[in-house]
Amino acid sequence: MSSPDFILEEELRKLPDVPGVYIMHDASDQIIYVGKAVSLTKRVHQYFQASHDEGVKKRQMVERISWFEYIVTDSELEALVLENNLIKEHRPKYNTLLRDDKTYPYIKVTLQEAYPRVLFVRRVKRDGAKYYGPFTSAEATHQTIDLVQKLCRIRTCNRRLPENIGRDRPCLNYYMKQCDAPCAGKISQKDYMEHIQDALRFLDGDTGTVSRELTDKMHGAAKAMDFERAAEYRDLLKAIEHTAQKQKMTRYDEEDQDMIAAAIEGEDAIVSVFYIRAGKMIGRDHLAVNVRGDEGEKEVLEAFVHQFYAGTPFIPREICLPVQIGDTRLTQDWLSGKRGQRVYLRYPKRGKNARLMELAAKNARMILNQDREKIKRQEGRTVGAMRQIAQLLGLESVERMEAYDISHIMGFATVGSMVVFEHGKARRSDYRKFRLRTVEGPDDYASMREVLIRRFTHGMKEKRELKEKKMDEKLGAFTKFPDILMMDGGKGQVHIAEQVLRELHLDIPVAGMVKDDHHNTRGLYFHDRELPIDRSSEGFQLITRLQDEAHRFAISYHQSLRSAAQVHSFLDDIPGIGPARRKALMRRFDNVEEMAAKSVEDLAAIDGMNRASAQAVWDFLHRH
Repeated sequence: MSSPDFILEEELRKLPDVPGVYIMHDASDQIIYVGKAVSLTKRVHQYFQASHDEGVKKRQMVERISWFEYIVTDSELEALVLENNLIKEHRPKYNTLLRDDKTYPYIKVTLQEAYPRVLFVRRVKRDGAKYYGPFTSAEATHQTIDLVQKLCRIRTCNRRLPENIGRDRPCLNYYMKQCDAPCAGKISQKDYMEHIQDALRFLDGDTGTVSRELTDKMHGAAKAMDFERAAEYRDLLKAIEHTAQKQKMTRYDEEDQDMIAAAIEGEDAIVSVFYIRAGKMIGRDHLAVNVRGDEGEKEVLEAFVHQFYAGTPFIPREICLPVQIGDTRLTQDWLSGKRGQRVYLRYPKRGKNARLMELAAKNARMILNQDREKIKRQEGRTVGAMRQIAQLLGLESVERMEAYDISHIMGFATVGSMVVFEHGKARRSDYRKFRLRTVEGPDDYASMREVLIRRFTHGMKEKRELKEKKMDEKLGAFTKFPDILMMDGGKGQVHIAEQVLRELHLDIPVAGMVKDDHHNTRGLYFHDRELPIDRSSEGFQLITRLQDEAHRFAISYHQSLRSAAQVHSFLDDIPGIGPARRKALMRRFDNVEEMAAKSVEDLAAIDGMNRASAQAVWDFLHRH
């Protein structure tokens, strides 16, 4: 759903001239594109200029943009890495999606080995090695590795050491004084590890001495008219620059963390939460907070932590804050009890966490200065709307809602949909589709019963498995149970859901989203009575969005199955038409009528077709 507070011209004027990532949403709030920019204001403005043309795909994307948001970063590299993380997390329709994680290069120091090496890799593993990156240039990364190996005399061979020490003669690098030949026992392990420590200091950013030496050599070579050698030194300096550039968007310990920072001005505050999952920043939230006159940063953050994590469905292992809050030990114990595993509050003052905290604070200050009123209104439509629903139903809190719907045509290809809203926003990564297995014909009650049984038995099984493995409940949408089930219908659908939950010994409240004769939402059916809702309230608008989304998701799935069935009936049953020819025909024709209007010769002229297959298609389409 598009935000009524989003006025394109105003939002474009607010864009800062700094690096960052921009996130485009369509009218249903779905993320359709994620991009990076050296200058957010210049890049995002380009999309909305009539003279700017980036091709048909981008034009189609721009036509669907309902609103956008952005995250500022400290460098172009950070924007690139954050863009990559967000694309993998949300898989936007108009982004080019990679099939695996082999995206950017890393430098790996194999500290798990007795005689470590410095390697070029594209995948980070939990293997005891130390990783640097990701970097934007594979060529520069290779040059950096080559430089480190030569400067610090690091071995480049893949021999197993110390097992194979002395079995072979040293390689050419030893005689070129680029390696001290640990493979031949020419250097002790202790002395070799000193070389490794020099390499680590260099990769950690202590590049000043080497850069100055290379700069002097480059200038000397240029004065001596040895431009080829000067170019080599120049390229090495560029490689060092790529290596030395810091980035904060990916860590290598694969921890789950929340980074929290606040910007406060008078009675208004914005709290930014950066979500780090499995070592990658995958998103952020900005939340408006009302501040009393006597409250400072410490009090605001303490109250925020207690309120935010009281209902959030997932609590990470670490929560990082810029200042120490009240009773840290008591808060840690409370959070640990909710999570089921130990939770730690951290107060980083230096290092990667502190730099990421500074970035969160920078974003919070920017939002406070530009969008405080809009954030408050948006929070009213999301978190505030959830609060209204909880109050209407007499529940302590509602953070996660699941809605279900059934779709079919006269019992054909019956499907079910499960949509999830958390904190008042659609959580599309947790949506699920069900193709009915046990129900034949148009029986909505039996269909809903099957969907709910499958959903919750699956979730209970996953919970048991995770508990046995002593793992967090974060591996699937089914492991998170909702605070309330919202059924698309009244008394009948509610009673079916309540019956399933009783049989599974689950205590989850159920409400029905009741519609009037014009198919418009009119109220909620809860505890055997219908509760009217103020149609102008944010809670009512949220219920309507939830119900519409469940219906849309079920209908779209059913349409895709119908389309597949229709394609099958026309093409897959024709002798001689396999997958390749079927694709060729589908690419060439928009519908069956258009295909049937063609002659055998026209069909035979299509790539991959021949006279016999074309005749088979023509005969099949004209058999009646």
